Amino acid sequence: MSDYEVLEIGALEAWRSHYGGFDAARSRDGRRIVDHELAMQYLGLSANALEPGEEAGYWHTHARIEELYVFLAGTGQMGLDDDVVDVGPGSVVRVGQDVWRTWRAHPDSEGELRWLCIRGGGEPLPRTPDDGRRDPDRPSPW
Repeated sequence: MSDYEVLEIGALEAWRSHYGGFDAARSRDGRRIVDHELAMQYLGLSANALEPGEEAGYWHTHARIEELYVFLAGTGQMGLDDDVVDVGPGSVVRVGQDVWRTWRAHPDSEGELRWLCIRGGGEPLPRTPDDGRRDPDRPSPW
């Protein structure tokens, strides 16, 4: 048996119907903690959606975890320590350890602010993946 899993989280338009969090006290509409549903060991992933004008309502930081926010739809802002940056489709924001962060969907956003948050920790990745192998003689399956 191969070591892979497939999970359908729905199209962007369906993300607001998700309800979840890291625990019951922190669950909310528009959040799905994907790594709780898959056997992920080294990465974390959440799919998120906020209504225009809605905000996280808290600041947070991590001592060991690095986060990557990939914005897919809507417009919003992130608070990063003492800075505020605008985000929208195509914005990718890396947030290192010990950086305070919060976010909101802009009140004038034409739709929900939708993004993926990818969490990672552990050892730094090599610039070029050095643990892979190629098989140029293996035919494609299609």
